[in-house]
Amino acid sequence: MIEQWLKNAFLELQEYLRLCLAFARGVVTRPFYHRDVIEQFDAIGVGSLTVVLLTGMFTGMVLALQSGVTLDQFGARSMVGRLVSASMVKELGPVLTALMVAGRVASGIAAELGSMVVTDQINALRALGTDPVRKLVVPRILAGILMVPVLTVVADSIGMLGGAIITVWQLRVARSVYWNSVVEALYIEDVWMGIIKPFFLGFVIVSIGCHVGLRTRGGTQGVGRATTNAVVAASVAVLAVDFFLTKLMFVMWY
Repeated sequence: MIEQWLKNAFLELQEYLRLCLAFARGVVTRPFYHRDVIEQFDAIGVGSLTVVLLTGMFTGMVLALQSGVTLDQFGARSMVGRLVSASMVKELGPVLTALMVAGRVASGIAAELGSMVVTDQINALRALGTDPVRKLVVPRILAGILMVPVLTVVADSIGMLGGAIITVWQLRVARSVYWNSVVEALYIEDVWMGIIKPFFLGFVIVSIGCHVGLRTRGGTQGVGRATTNAVVAASVAVLAVDFFLTKLMFVMWY
């Protein structure tokens, strides 16, 4: 039982690495489908904007509310902006944005590609001389790599705005005090950490969604399983990759 499970796990890892290598080859060689890339920018980036805005806003608001109550015990209510900005930029912004994108995008990609597999559309593409990786995978992964950082910046900004609303209107801290605290808390290393992480997280999310979708078996029930597996695997991978990237950056910069 354990031996079979290990064999299946290594097989999945092997196929995932093969997909990543095929993606790398597809990026630097022709043909390249520019129109499909633009369409995926819209589907992954613009399509995820609403959920990212809501997540960032409410995260910043609850962070300001909770930290304000705690900091009051030390007479440090004016430091709320420092905590909100550091938390959003370094950790909560990238991770929560990636998790929201994983829930929306990884499941959609797995369902879409899985449906194409079980209805033999992938085989039809091959029969017509089109490489499914170049046509379907490369545009999606490129869009994920480039759009998740943009969505993260949006989430960070709206989160700090949400924190400002709570800090000014409920905690009664002056607006200038809050924004000065926000600026003072951010170091260039923190900003780079918050910008670099989403590139890797976007790649992991979309590549896992594509891999699970293309490995779908078992008809319509298989598509349902693939959708669930893609969300679970992408979410766990986001947390794991975030940990290792954070560890690496702390070693490099601090």
